[in-house]
Amino acid sequence: MEPIITTLAAELNLNPTYVENVVRLVDEGNTIPFIARYRKELHGGMDDTALRALFDRLNSLRALAARKEEVKRSIENQGKLTEELAAAIDAAATQTAVEDLYRPYKQKRRTRATIARERGLEPLAAKLLLQQPDADPEALAAPYVDEEKGVPDIAAALQGANDVLAETVSDDADIRALLRELAQKRGSIVSAAAKPDEDSVYRMYYEFAQPVSKVQGHQTLAMNRGEKEGFLKVSLTLDGELALRQMGRRLLRGTGKCTDLVRAAMEDSYSRLIFPSLEREIRSALTETASEGAIKMFALNLRPLLMQPPVKGSVTMGLDPGYAHGCKVAVVDGTGKMLDTAVVYPTFGTRRRNECIQELKGLILKHRVRHLSIGNGTASRETEAMAVDLIRDLAGTPMEGKVSYMIVNEAGASVYSASKLAAEEFPQYDVNLRSAVSIARRLQDPLAELVKIDPRAIGVGQYQHDMPQARLSEALDGVVEDCVNAVGVDVNTASPLPPPAGVRPERHHREKHREVPGGERRLYQPEAAPEGAQAGAESL
Repeated sequence: MEPIITTLAAELNLNPTYVENVVRLVDEGNTIPFIARYRKELHGGMDDTALRALFDRLNSLRALAARKEEVKRSIENQGKLTEELAAAIDAAATQTAVEDLYRPYKQKRRTRATIARERGLEPLAAKLLLQQPDADPEALAAPYVDEEKGVPDIAAALQGANDVLAETVSDDADIRALLRELAQKRGSIVSAAAKPDEDSVYRMYYEFAQPVSKVQGHQTLAMNRGEKEGFLKVSLTLDGELALRQMGRRLLRGTGKCTDLVRAAMEDSYSRLIFPSLEREIRSALTETASEGAIKMFALNLRPLLMQPPVKGSVTMGLDPGYAHGCKVAVVDGTGKMLDTAVVYPTFGTRRRNECIQELKGLILKHRVRHLSIGNGTASRETEAMAVDLIRDLAGTPMEGKVSYMIVNEAGASVYSASKLAAEEFPQYDVNLRSAVSIARRLQDPLAELVKIDPRAIGVGQYQHDMPQARLSEALDGVVEDCVNAVGVDVNTASPLPPPAGVRPERHHREKHREVPGGERRLYQPEAAPEGAQAGAESL
C-alpha cells in the first residue's frame, strides 16, 4: 500500500499523510461528499473534485498492482520468474509495460513459432541470432533436418528458425516500447471511405490523416463509429523503413549470412506480428483517452443541469408538446402533487387552437396556476406561441399579470414516464400524461425530478453508447451524488422508493439516508408533513 500512497502523493502533489487518510476513509465506506464536507481536518481541505481525482487514480493504481501480482504468479508457476524480471515488473509504471514484460511468458495460441519449437528448432534460432561472421547458416541447420519431426530439408529448418526469431523479436519488451514511442511521435491515423461512391455523415473523414499526437478525441470517436457502421476504413501509418532501422540498431551485428537471416526474420516480425499489434494498441489508447475526455464532458454538462435554480411553492402547469398526439397537460401543486390533466391540440388549426386556449385558461383560473413549464421537444415552438396568447388572454381575470412560462429541457422525460417509479406514482394515468407531470416538476425542482432518471438518459454529451458504460455510470452517479449532497433532501417531497437491491443507500440518487456530522447515518422523519405530502421514513 505504501508505494501507492507515495505515487498518489507525487502525481497529485499532495501531502502523503492526507492521501493516506483519504484512502483509509474511502476503504471504510465513506462517500466523497461526506469526506469533503465532514473530514476536512484529515485531508487538508481538498474539494470533491480533487478527492474524486484521487479516488479514480487510486482505483487505477490498485488495478495495476493487482495485474502485476497476477503476472508474477503466472510466470512463477512456469518456473521462469527471476529476481530481475520481478523487479522489472514491480517497476513498470503502466499496464502496457507490464503486458510487454509478460508477453514472452503468456500462453499463446498455436503459432508458426510454436510448431517450430516443437520440432526442436529453437536452438538453431539462438545460434543464428549470435550472427557470427564466419558461420554458415546451412551448416548450422543441417543437424536439425529430421523427416520424422517434420523438417524434411535445410530450407524447412531455416524457415522454422526464422519463425522462432520473428516471435522472439516481437516479444522483446524494449523493441516494442521503442516502436510504440516511434508510432506515437511519427505515426498517423488515416481514414478513407469504405464505399467511395456513398455519401454519409462521415464524409469529412473520407480523406483524413492526422498525426497520432494530434488526433482529437471527437475525431477518434467519430472514426470508430464510422468504421463500425461500415462507412470508413481506419488505419495507422508509420514509416516502415525508419522502424526497421531502429530495430536493426538493436538486433543486427555484422554483415554475414546469419545477419541476413536475422534481418529477414526482423522484417517478417515487424510486418506480420509487431505492426498489427502496435496498430491495435495505439488505436485502443486513443479510444480510451477520447472516452475518458468524453465522460468528463458528460459530467461537466450534467452538473449545471442538475443544479438549475428551482421555482418552488407555486402551482405549475406542465405542457408536453406534440403534433399528432396533441399537447399533454398536467397541473401540479407546489409540492408536485397531481391536480388535473388534459390533452389539447394547438396545432390542428385556428379553431382548435382557440379551444385549447380556452380550456387551459379554465385550468389556470380553477387551480390558480402561476407558471407554465413547456418541454423543448417536438412542437415546442408552436406551444410556446400558444402560451403567449394564453397569458395575454388572461387580461381582466384574477390571474392577469401573475402567470409566466419557461421552456425546460425534456430529455429523459419519456424514460421516466415509462419507468417503474412513474407507474407506481401514477398508476391511473397514461404514459404521455406522466411525462407532462415530469416537465412541470422540472421547473419546480430540477434536481429532485432528474435524479429519478438514469443520468445517461438525460442527453448531456455525444457518443454516449460508445463509452465504457460502467465507467460512464460511475462518473455520472458521482455528479448526482455530489449535487444531492450539496443541496440536501426535502423529506416531504423526495421519492418514496428505497434504493435498488445491492446499492448502498448513500449511493442511491434519492438518498434514503442522509449523512450527518460524526459519520452517523440517521434516518430522517418529519414530525408533521403538509397535507398531501408523502411523510414518514419511506418519504426519503
